[in-house]
Amino acid sequence: MFVDIHAHLSFADYDADRSDVVARLKEQRVSLVVNPGTNVQTSRDAIALAEQYEFVYANVGLHPNDVHQITDDDFHTLDALLAHQKVVAVGEIGLDYHYPDANIPKQHQCFREMLRLAKRHDLPVVIHTREAWDDTFKIMQEESSSNLRGAMHCFSGGVEEAKKCLALGFKISIPGIITFKKSTLPDVVVALDIEDLLTETDCPYLAPAPHRGKRNEPSFVVEVAKKIAAVKGLAVETVAETVRQSAAELFAVSQN
Repeated sequence: MFVDIHAHLSFADYDADRSDVVARLKEQRVSLVVNPGTNVQTSRDAIALAEQYEFVYANVGLHPNDVHQITDDDFHTLDALLAHQKVVAVGEIGLDYHYPDANIPKQHQCFREMLRLAKRHDLPVVIHTREAWDDTFKIMQEESSSNLRGAMHCFSGGVEEAKKCLALGFKISIPGIITFKKSTLPDVVVALDIEDLLTETDCPYLAPAPHRGKRNEPSFVVEVAKKIAAVKGLAVETVAETVRQSAAELFAVSQN
């Protein structure tokens, strides 16, 4: 049974055929999907979808590229949404310096506030970081607590960054990028224990080979698990079961 810990399944990209997408993921034995929020509205949408499907869970989050118009009322709303029974983490949150108009001070403020909400609710966090490793680690360390834990979503760093994440209590979530020819993620996977890894699609983005160029979807997470298995010399069933157990423990959900 496979796991997709980061799938934007409530995005409009699936409005026309979401039921078909769900049918395909079931056919591929994907038994757990975690659907992240990126702002107030998408967090509400993630919860609504989680209410429809037993095997879908929601994250409530604030993406760093969505911080521009955030208000105090929005933080109060996010805080309230975190109490929902199908919400299993705060995410996705973090830092993204890729775009020239990035409001870095605002990103820092919001990242800290969301980490504090996670602490208050005793929830894991799902972190997005892009071209911002140093500041991401700095803020994580400054906001660290005994219950800080989570996943580094769509991991883009190297072995050194991965080991720093592990030291802070985070697992490394491997996306479909690992199947790309020039990907350095196989080096990271080789260096880590299988218990430290999770699998994701980040759909509708970053479809893995052999689906590159298509809209990504949760059923494609099987290709991620297959590649991890090949790199580590393990049976794909071993990878799938270990990841399933790790995800169930991290997000405190049933393994059935």
